Amino acid sequence: MQDPKRYTITAALPYTNGPVHIGHLAGVYVPADIYARYLRLNGKDVAFVCGSDEHGVPITLKAKAEGISPQQVVDKYHKIIKTSFKEFGISFDNYSRTSAPVHHETASDFFKDLYDHGKFIEETSAQLYDEDAKQFLADRFIIGTCPKCGYEESYGDQCENCGTSHNAQDLINPKSVITGNVPSLKETKHWYLPLNEYQDWLGEWILKGHKNDWKTNVLGQVKSWLDDGLKPRAVTRDLDWGIPVPLKGAEGKVLYVWFDAPIGYISSTKEWAERTGKNWEPYWKDKDTQLIHFIGKDNIVFHCIIFPAMLKAQGSYILPENVPANEFLNLEGNKISTSKNWAVWLHEYLEDFPEKQDVLRYVLTANAPETKDNDFTWKDFQARNNNELVAIFGNFINRVVVLTNKYFEGVIPSPRSFSEIDQQTLELTSEYPSIIEKSIKRYRFREALTELMNLARLGNKYLADEEPWKQIKTDPERVETIMFVALQIAGALAVLCEPFLPFTSNKLKGILNMKDPESLNWNSIGSAKELLLPKQHIGKAELLFAKIEDTDIQQQIDKLEATKLSNAEVVFEPQKETISFEDFTKLDIRIGTILEAEKIPKTKKLLKLTVDVGIDIRTIVSGIAESFDPEKIIGQKVTVLVNLAPRKLRGVESQGMILMSDTPDGKLTFIEPEGNTVVNGEKVS
Repeated sequence: MQDPKRYTITAALPYTNGPVHIGHLAGVYVPADIYARYLRLNGKDVAFVCGSDEHGVPITLKAKAEGISPQQVVDKYHKIIKTSFKEFGISFDNYSRTSAPVHHETASDFFKDLYDHGKFIEETSAQLYDEDAKQFLADRFIIGTCPKCGYEESYGDQCENCGTSHNAQDLINPKSVITGNVPSLKETKHWYLPLNEYQDWLGEWILKGHKNDWKTNVLGQVKSWLDDGLKPRAVTRDLDWGIPVPLKGAEGKVLYVWFDAPIGYISSTKEWAERTGKNWEPYWKDKDTQLIHFIGKDNIVFHCIIFPAMLKAQGSYILPENVPANEFLNLEGNKISTSKNWAVWLHEYLEDFPEKQDVLRYVLTANAPETKDNDFTWKDFQARNNNELVAIFGNFINRVVVLTNKYFEGVIPSPRSFSEIDQQTLELTSEYPSIIEKSIKRYRFREALTELMNLARLGNKYLADEEPWKQIKTDPERVETIMFVALQIAGALAVLCEPFLPFTSNKLKGILNMKDPESLNWNSIGSAKELLLPKQHIGKAELLFAKIEDTDIQQQIDKLEATKLSNAEVVFEPQKETISFEDFTKLDIRIGTILEAEKIPKTKKLLKLTVDVGIDIRTIVSGIAESFDPEKIIGQKVTVLVNLAPRKLRGVESQGMILMSDTPDGKLTFIEPEGNTVVNGEKVS
């Protein structure tokens, strides 16, 4: 297939009801950025676009939860997301937002175009309605039992447990998220895109036309939808947040977010074209343009069935050449959950690990969920940084730069005669662009990254075998050739790592003094002998990567453990048998102070305490040894039930009870009196 004139690359629009986390990065944004950077290095005409998805029910739910307006919600998270992407090095040509005027205009025009050409069907149907809230219940305003897997908290449009999309009325036992009420049915008018009319065409286009080049997970999900039979899908809904339906008689209705959001790719391209003086239309309407959507697997149906049907219905747009969807990334063995804060948020990572953007990019690519769900752990993050980036890539570059400065005062030496191993090493180096390229073109970015690291391994092996630090004493002319070859490998790494590790690439190019633009494109490495020229000066050695210490990792693990603890469900014991008020008034509870504490031999839980309770000093046996060290509770103020009948425990008579409470993690804590003026013997009532 002949290379296209230009590429339009889209990355799924992130929803602005929260920040971006590592699952989003691994599934969509890092692979999309790798591909866009690779194309640019090949001199391709690229429009890499994205933007914030700012409409839909989750936005209004977030606004209600935070007590602010939907606009305030999207403004807040749009800024966080856009800034995070920029600092992380995602090289969008344009990052827009669906609340922008250009998007409202583009989406409205798209709808009107289809409406004017009779592409919609109009239906009045019964929809779920909350009588108390006086509101129709759009997808995320309803939860109920998934009709497919039985998950009891499925949304009205999609089950987060099994990933199935459905209509709200398919839910079993639906409830309103607003009031908790069981909704009623009320008639309302909407416009639908008759997907059933595109069923045969979609099957021919995707399952036959792309059966050899689309990923199996994408083809499998598309086939499942087509096998179930496509049905008309509403493009409007009753809601007060979104793009108003541009028709008379449609007051109070907005464009459904699934219809509005993908048009955001087009409006973002328009915004970019206007800013740069380009024409946006060739990037969406020229047959010599290749359109590629990078998405997560939860977006397959929208990008492979619904959006293509919209584009086909309109008639003048190109269709996606590929939709390389990734699976999900889990975190420390559990599914990432934004509602439970079980995530590594990008903006927090950038604060905790400044100047380590490439470390996260590397780990997420090396462990990318390309064919199955994968797991991110902080220990693996540390190991990949220390054992791969530092010990392999960074170690090779550091040795090359240090030795060049030591032996040749930072000047690239002129090679003498090349040995057979020199020739083989240079030839193999020159092959790496095509080796890595083959993997990138098939969207196998993990494989491509492995090959990049193999080039660094080649460099380390070459130096280890040739031992310039030994030969400098006996054959300095040979060392000139060795270091020249090693520097060519370093230069190749500087160029080829740019799609994966852009910050590292930029730093390494600076160290190697690679300023000639002609030497910085992908194909220039085909003549590896001339990538870095003799007599050119290079800079001093700088560490490309620094080791990550155990303490840094433990802080992140502790943060997650605290999240897990806050999400833990506290299971309370059932209420005991009811007592009378007279029984309660018999309890004599007083303030005391622990004077002495010691473990009772041959027991795990029991401490023998000497407690001053004001009216006397008494011995109390308490089962708190697993929660407290005896020497650390001397002087502790406690609350004591003093009129409990004495009882012998392990041969020691206990003359009261220390009152305690449980923490959510199952530990004990003292019930301490408030204030500093309480005295021993003071009654608690």
